[in-house]
Amino acid sequence: MIGEPGRTVLLDTCTVLDLAIAPSRIAAAALAELGDPSTSLLVSAASAWEISIKTRRGRLPGGERLLNSWRRSLLDLRADSLGIDHDDAIRAGGLPWAHPDPFDRMLVAQAARLNVALATRDAVIIAAGVVPVVDTRA
Repeated sequence: MIGEPGRTVLLDTCTVLDLAIAPSRIAAAALAELGDPSTSLLVSAASAWEISIKTRRGRLPGGERLLNSWRRSLLDLRADSLGIDHDDAIRAGGLPWAHPDPFDRMLVAQAARLNVALATRDAVIIAAGVVPVVDTRA
């Protein structure tokens, strides 16, 4: 779903990685919306945590470079950092759907709490309809 100008969008971890490393993986309409200066972007601390874990496990080539320049990368994306608080944790644990990934559950919980869209290519999140999405699948 492509939204109205001036809204806020939380980027999921794959979207952060795609924007930073391979923007061509993002659908043109989604890329246009995310690049629109009137769209405010958020990146959760959960994404930094997930990228850090995947990098440590050797599952994310180039992850170390992104983590070492995290603040600069957020500035380049025009994104604000979003911390995790106890309300997010409680909501993530209590979401009434079966998605097992704790990072995705956290991102959905944060998007729901803030009443913002989530930019994602995750078919399970999109199909669940728990929060509005910007579908980044190319």
